[in-house]
Amino acid sequence: MRLVHSGIHRQRFTGMPNNAPENPSGNDLLRNSTLYREFQAEREEILKHKWIESEKAGYDIGFEQALTDWIVKHRAKWRKHRQSAAASHG
Repeated sequence: MRLVHSGIHRQRFTGMPNNAPENPSGNDLLRNSTLYREFQAEREEILKHKWIESEKAGYDIGFEQALTDWIVKHRAKWRKHRQSAAASHG
């Protein structure tokens, strides 16, 4: 997470960037939340995994298979890496 000195407290604890309006809409709150950003990052990793595994198989393996395979093979290590990276930056 990139923190600007003058807005560290607001961004770290609310997940909202420093230039966010004082009364953000529900959609803005969702998009700026840490949970949503983690969901988006995880989804991107699953889609990368789907592409790689589909290329290996020679056909589209589908999102469900890619999701299951990624969770079993990669999720724990990926999360641990993200958590340690966030801790070293925060």
